[in-house]
Amino acid sequence: MNNIQSIIQHAEQHCKAHQTRLTVKRKQILSGLVQSDKALSAYELIDFCKEHYGLGISAMSVYRILEFLESEHLVHKLKLANKYVSCAHISCSHTHGASQFLICSKCSKVKEVYIKPATMEDLQASAQDAGFTLIGPQLEMNCLCDDCLAHAA
Repeated sequence: MNNIQSIIQHAEQHCKAHQTRLTVKRKQILSGLVQSDKALSAYELIDFCKEHYGLGISAMSVYRILEFLESEHLVHKLKLANKYVSCAHISCSHTHGASQFLICSKCSKVKEVYIKPATMEDLQASAQDAGFTLIGPQLEMNCLCDDCLAHAA
């Protein structure tokens, strides 16, 4: 079984355990995100479905599917880019810390890493000291990936 099929199978098991269903269209959208190393917009996912499945799907349907996948913690929405990525740990059965997304500003490649709890506590304290309350632990950082950095040199 290839990696994508394995990830989709884990996602199906996750949904069953939460008494939800990973429908065919949900699987197709999730597959598009799993196969991409870049964040994708709803419209890029529409193009993916048309190209790979010959499926015409409305933007409204894609947004509803993405909302479902996000509520099931199978995908993450990158707020700054207004795009989506699959969770890097769909196949894991243990909990993780807060997500941090490293986003290459040149090629848009995205890597999900986790922030240590102590670091999150420091960030929350800094926000409070500045008179703010952190409402979401997800961080998005603009970076250059090693490939783009090597080509720039």
